Amino acid sequence: MLTFILCIAALVVGYIFYGKRVDKIFGSDDRETPAIALNDGVDFVPMKGWKIFLVQLLNIAGLGPIFGALNGALFGPVVYLWIVFGTIFAGGVHDYMCGMLSMRHKGASISEITGTYLGKVMLQVMRVFSVILLVMVGVVFSKGPAGLLALLTPEKLDATFWLWVIIIYYFIATFVPIDKVIGKIYPIFGICLIIMAVGVAGVLLFAHEYQMPELWNNFNNQHPQNIHIWPFMFVTVACGAISGFHATQSPLMSRCLSNEKQGKAVFYGGMVAEGFIGLVWATVGMTFYTSPEALAAAGGPANVVNETARALMGPVGGVLAILGVVALPVTSGDTAFRAARLTIAEMFNFKQSAIPARLAIAIPIFAIGVVLNFVDFNVIWRYFGFANQALAAIMLWASGAYLYRKHRLHWICTVPATFMTAVCISYICYEPKMGFGMGIEIADIIGVIVAVVSLVAFLALGRKPIAGAPSIDEV
Repeated sequence: MLTFILCIAALVVGYIFYGKRVDKIFGSDDRETPAIALNDGVDFVPMKGWKIFLVQLLNIAGLGPIFGALNGALFGPVVYLWIVFGTIFAGGVHDYMCGMLSMRHKGASISEITGTYLGKVMLQVMRVFSVILLVMVGVVFSKGPAGLLALLTPEKLDATFWLWVIIIYYFIATFVPIDKVIGKIYPIFGICLIIMAVGVAGVLLFAHEYQMPELWNNFNNQHPQNIHIWPFMFVTVACGAISGFHATQSPLMSRCLSNEKQGKAVFYGGMVAEGFIGLVWATVGMTFYTSPEALAAAGGPANVVNETARALMGPVGGVLAILGVVALPVTSGDTAFRAARLTIAEMFNFKQSAIPARLAIAIPIFAIGVVLNFVDFNVIWRYFGFANQALAAIMLWASGAYLYRKHRLHWICTVPATFMTAVCISYICYEPKMGFGMGIEIADIIGVIVAVVSLVAFLALGRKPIAGAPSIDEV
């Protein structure tokens, strides 16, 4: 119990002090934001700060802080360290910089920002890479909630039925103005999500029949299959610590903020709130089940959510908790497709104020998404996990380049960028099914070498201006 309480306290303290430090280093001010300057009534729409925070939380959360945290719980209490320190020093910084840089660049998508600070080659790579990732996210976040809804409804309303319902909803939400559906409904879902997480945490804390694990008693790797903590835990637990997917979502909200000073609460605060959700569900996995073996044998994260929510919250509270979990991926899947539409539109300078223009991009995207829904879910998830963290590393390097060229403390970005680069390279070198299948020791050495070389190259070249990029003084 003490570990859990200390972790929550660390998240709060990290938000208050480190979040303030990051905001000061970046230098948020009172300049006019894209929501005001470019208001088009569709994607650039000013909204209230508290609404944007709740929408941001739902946009970034998805299945990650629940499914990822439950899979991370298999490693044992060591996962607490990654969730807490990852959130404070990596994920919070990443999300904040993504949102704030997007505001400084007229609401630009992640690919355009990356190209501005890492060059034209990276611009083209990121345009393709981010769209592929967003479509994969939309697919992943269609199947997951469909399976959970099938558990709550009559047998004839199976996962396939709910999958089509979700896809149709995604299609509609992709092209309607952001304040008509997302801006009105998501704040309600966000409040329910927070209540659900607090309720589950309260039961775990005050119900005497549950014994929470303590970090100092179980620090070793407890994974039933003896999967290595490095680099696998850092890829498995993404959205609860740091996730490149967030880089595609923060620009959506950067187009709705009317004041840069709201950035810390919305972007850094949204990541801290997600870290709390990840912390809660990792604790559920380690507390409700007697051992990692029992958790692994529970039938997957969807079944774990169904079983634990009903047991901890009762029949009615359990159903509400499950619906809260369903809301997470659904409210991330639709914005993933929306972000893909906007990224493609930005790529071709295709204005999106008219409905036919939005449909011209949305229809092909969804056709691809429907086809991918028939691909094995585990294959999609495996590729998503690596692509997700690779995107986070790239965005941290781009954010570090901005600070470096501004002669500000770039280490807040380049230290986690170096760390995540080592994670991603080690993972892809070792992974036998989608990677190079090397031995773990060799993979780890290569990962560290590439990360160090990347840092040295950054320090040597990071201040050089990029051809075609705006003057750093303009942003």
